[in-house]
Amino acid sequence: MNDSPGWAVPGPSPSDGERPGASDGRDGAEGGTPPPAGGPKWSAEQPPPGEWSSPGTPQAPKAPQQQPQPGAGWGSYGGPQGPQGGQYGYPGTPGRWGKPPAAKPGVIPLRPLDLGEILDGAVATMRTHWRTVLPITLVVATVVQVISVLVQKYTSADLAVTSGPGSGDSLKDVVDSLGGSMTALLATGFVQLIGTIVATAMLTMIFSRAILGHGSSIGEAWRESRPQLLRLLGLTLLLALGGIVIVLVLLLPGIALGSRGIAVGGGVAALPLLLWLALKFSLASPALMLEKSSVITSLRRSSRLVEGSWWRIFGITALTALITTFVSAIIVGPLTAVGLAIGLADSGVEGLENGTAATGWAALILSAVGAVIAQTVTMPIQSGVTVLLYVDQRMRREALDLELARAAGLENYGQDATAPPTGG
Repeated sequence: MNDSPGWAVPGPSPSDGERPGASDGRDGAEGGTPPPAGGPKWSAEQPPPGEWSSPGTPQAPKAPQQQPQPGAGWGSYGGPQGPQGGQYGYPGTPGRWGKPPAAKPGVIPLRPLDLGEILDGAVATMRTHWRTVLPITLVVATVVQVISVLVQKYTSADLAVTSGPGSGDSLKDVVDSLGGSMTALLATGFVQLIGTIVATAMLTMIFSRAILGHGSSIGEAWRESRPQLLRLLGLTLLLALGGIVIVLVLLLPGIALGSRGIAVGGGVAALPLLLWLALKFSLASPALMLEKSSVITSLRRSSRLVEGSWWRIFGITALTALITTFVSAIIVGPLTAVGLAIGLADSGVEGLENGTAATGWAALILSAVGAVIAQTVTMPIQSGVTVLLYVDQRMRREALDLELARAAGLENYGQDATAPPTGG
């Protein structure tokens, strides 16, 4: 059954479980022409291309040929001895001699990608299409941080008043203040959630066009992503709710028995389960946006695409998170330190003890400025890596690169270069 109606930009995808090797020659054994019955028995070891000669015909010695470097020419995907050379039939794989290098109409070559190409594709899109990418993330980050600064400033002031020595506030006043603070924090989290969803949806569309070498305006990205925004919100809330339910179910035995040890054990057991599920459904967002699918269908698609590649996707995702965290720390750390120093200069040691130095306007504003810059830079990288992982998995499993090549206007891409021409 095919539950993927295709990718919104390049076109439909093959059915789940099908491999298009029979038509495009991906698999050397399935896509090639079988030898005629009764023909000669070929040896399993054959000379490299360019050194074939007819029996009994002398041939002048040839100069040694220079091997192409990885990433260019016939060895662009591991070469004949690569671990996946015979599976995908890319340039240089057995049975595909003479095929040109993989085309690169946009930010990535149209073949399965390695780690460097995924990261480079995300950065190249942000660098090439910065007029579209950076304004989206800048606006979202600015709105979120402005609301966050206001919430932190006034909720911290209310808490300081109600919890200060000699305040004389009743327990009811303290509870009301804490309730108001929690409401403000939840409102801030909701605004951040909406902003992140909108930015992710629009960036996904921009990256999908950048793969084909096409540019996008902010208006085009909005028009293409708007029909799926509610579904993307539902997907995000469903995943969050599922995580909360899993944690509660694993903590419930310890809570019911009144055993702290069992509760802690349940919490520890929840961490690897949540991580496994997060990676299993990490490609649901681009599947939902680019295939115009439903929430449940996108979850199934992500599960099938990740199957068998969990550790690879985990490594790339973890490395991306490490890089973006490091970049954010470099940007936010110095500005936060300067703001804290200004707060200490105004309030002295007492400000450090009661926390007013960290909640002053200078500290909050400078920290927010650093967060805006960091999110503006790192959000496109994270979204881009997710989209390119989705594209990479579909190229590996469903020959999406052939659809992408046709969408990019590359005629007869993927056909054997040695095949005789057809027609008159």
